Amino acid sequence: MAGQIHKRFTDDQIKLLLDLYIKKVVDINQALKQLGCSRRRFYQLLNLYLKSSDNFTIAYKRNSPQHRIPDEVDKIIREKLEEDRELIRDKNIPIGNYNYSAIRDNVSKQINCKISAQTVRNRAREWGFFIPKQNKKKSIPREVITEASGMLLQHDSSHHKWSPYVEEKWTLITTLEDYSRYLLYGELVRKETTWAHIQALEYVMLKYGTGLSYYVDNHSIFRFVCYRDSIWYNQEKGTDDVITQWKTAVEKCGMRVTYALKPESKGKIERPYRWLQDRIVRRCANEQVKGIEQARIILQQELKRYNEEQVHSTTLEIPGIRLKNAIKEGKTFFKEFCLPALYTSTKDIFCLQETRRVDGYNQITWNSNKIKVPVFLSPGTEIELHIIPDELHTEVRLWHKGNVLKVIKYKNEVRF
Repeated sequence: MAGQIHKRFTDDQIKLLLDLYIKKVVDINQALKQLGCSRRRFYQLLNLYLKSSDNFTIAYKRNSPQHRIPDEVDKIIREKLEEDRELIRDKNIPIGNYNYSAIRDNVSKQINCKISAQTVRNRAREWGFFIPKQNKKKSIPREVITEASGMLLQHDSSHHKWSPYVEEKWTLITTLEDYSRYLLYGELVRKETTWAHIQALEYVMLKYGTGLSYYVDNHSIFRFVCYRDSIWYNQEKGTDDVITQWKTAVEKCGMRVTYALKPESKGKIERPYRWLQDRIVRRCANEQVKGIEQARIILQQELKRYNEEQVHSTTLEIPGIRLKNAIKEGKTFFKEFCLPALYTSTKDIFCLQETRRVDGYNQITWNSNKIKVPVFLSPGTEIELHIIPDELHTEVRLWHKGNVLKVIKYKNEVRF
């Protein structure tokens, strides 16, 4: 029977039932059925009644005072919920639902006192700040679950408006280690370019080492995809006949690239993206972020929270601890990055690569600049250009038959 005894019976009704039991008018089974309680609870009541029948009562006495949230806190919770609603209504912001945990954190920080996410959730439902859940779609097959760290690195990007106080959109680039769900890399850039993704690759390789495979979607930066011929043009090269700059750098590191057949197949990295998007956008709105540098600081703080403090809902472990334990136990395919024998600098691996042919004057042309080749090469000889853009200058390294022939630095005239 549902409900507590003191809410279903009066003192006199309990006394009457206990008297009937003492006089053996009803047995224990009948008494338990009437009260709807356990045998242990029944005998507790009986002992209290026998000790003092005149003072017997089943009224509930609270040992600690009942805490009620002050009206001022309720007001702050409502303000945060209204701010969330405005973000959800903005179609340019990547938020589609309320995040009660994030609101709880913001309110707790403002009042310097802890409240529960359930409290926020209760207020939200009471005041109408909630969105009904839609029916779940049929599950999509994912990439196989990895059994060790370094087996699969999921790499992706997300282009959105991250702050309601900024009109421009930025791109978030991240790399996720599949086994531990640890985010190895995360950065906001103004524009998504091949060079930005190569920089992400360089960071991961030099800090964590090389693994087995990168897992990406069919973005043109990662893969050349041939579509059907049309009446307007014919494709001369098929899918993967052209190796992209990013894939070239990955393969130079000794790793392979695999592709997701459908966007839904990248669910493991999409979930951290949603988590980061919710947190970053809400914090950018709350702190009135007006520049990408402020947003980058928030991103790094949220990455630290995700990696070092948050228990992952699937692994039920903190990603940072899970990754450290995997490496400690030898369950890892990560190995220290080493330069291939052909190269003497990481600049010749993490770079943009082009080719030029030597002309009759023993020079090549790049970006309208004539570059003299320091050694004589016959006209038509092909030379590799390893290009390293920087904020201040662009470095061009002339490469031929395993040797660096010349290094030139130009002021930034070309945007990469």
